[in-house]
Amino acid sequence: MTDDAQALGRSVAQARKRRGLSQRELAGLLDRSETWLSQVERGVRKIDRMSVLERVAAVLEVPLAELAPDRPVVAATHERPAPAVDLTLALSSSNALAAVLADRSSANVQELAGSVDQAWSQVHAAEYERVSELLTRLLPALEFAARASDGEVQQTAYATLARAYHACAAVLSKLGEPFAAWVAADRAIAAAERSGDALLMAEGAFRLALVFQSARFYDQVVQTASTAVDALSGRVEAGDAAAISLSGSLLMQMAITEARRNNADQAYAHMGEAERLAQLLGADRNDYGTEFGPANVTLHQVTVAVELGDAGRALRIASDFDPTGLSPERRSRYHVELARAHAQRRDVPAAVTAIREAYQIAPELVVNHPTVHALLSDLLRTEGGQTSEVRALARQVGMTL
Repeated sequence: MTDDAQALGRSVAQARKRRGLSQRELAGLLDRSETWLSQVERGVRKIDRMSVLERVAAVLEVPLAELAPDRPVVAATHERPAPAVDLTLALSSSNALAAVLADRSSANVQELAGSVDQAWSQVHAAEYERVSELLTRLLPALEFAARASDGEVQQTAYATLARAYHACAAVLSKLGEPFAAWVAADRAIAAAERSGDALLMAEGAFRLALVFQSARFYDQVVQTASTAVDALSGRVEAGDAAAISLSGSLLMQMAITEARRNNADQAYAHMGEAERLAQLLGADRNDYGTEFGPANVTLHQVTVAVELGDAGRALRIASDFDPTGLSPERRSRYHVELARAHAQRRDVPAAVTAIREAYQIAPELVVNHPTVHALLSDLLRTEGGQTSEVRALARQVGMTL
């Protein structure tokens, strides 16, 4: 049977045990045989019908997105965010061709680099509309600048172009546009190579891993991240702080992937190595936009615990964690993870409070985040989730009920 069926079976078994139900009792609640449920939990029977899967999630009182994260969950109408549309159109434009065919003239690369710095500040603040407007202007100008210069100035132009495409990939990935984000990440890696900055290429691998993570292409996450970690090993051993940050960030993506596959041992092993690298740094840094350091490792420890269905562990880690040193985007994500943990424990009021905290910090992230919409959709299906407060919050983040 497939790994997906086995992962689903483990998730069902874990949720059943948390509710204190025997296989016979749960099978009875589902109007199924005990043999059927046993086969599902052992991964030898696949649940092909979404209606059956939704019934299992409802009876177990767990969000569908937690029970079977690989299954698409569409519970509310939500239009594509305008920034996603605009950035996708920008990537579809023939800017590079126009730049190649244009007459050569000078370009102010330093001014463009300052604008890319501004774009990254907006990415970390989850200001997606503003960064989209800026990037749609910057990309054609940077494609031109990279071809209208030479020598060291050209290398700087290509490095700046790579950083702009990295920002584009980061936003599109957050907005649920993995294929457009994939294009942006691939272009970033190509530009980074022409800049001569190997670590900028490694950042491209990190962005690509994030894209694959959002698309749930788990084999590709591991392939991209593990090969990049191997390539960076020499610089890590030499104590290069930026390489350590990139390697640690890639390890955390592998940890999340293994957690989503219900491979707890591998997930915690990757997190352990990431924690070791964070301790080597001794402080939070932001090399190549990674925000890597002890605080970011703790945030990912919460995420991994939630992905493994261990809400208790996630909340224990969170009880001693102060996320104020992280960017608004990361702080908002942290509260989304807390909301997921509370939802796993069927604590609807606490989940709602956490989502509201996330919204106050970075409203655009919450409004456009597919995980938030799936989480609220699942809360609305659970006992106690049909309160006016939950429904009001769902409308606030743009869901059509």
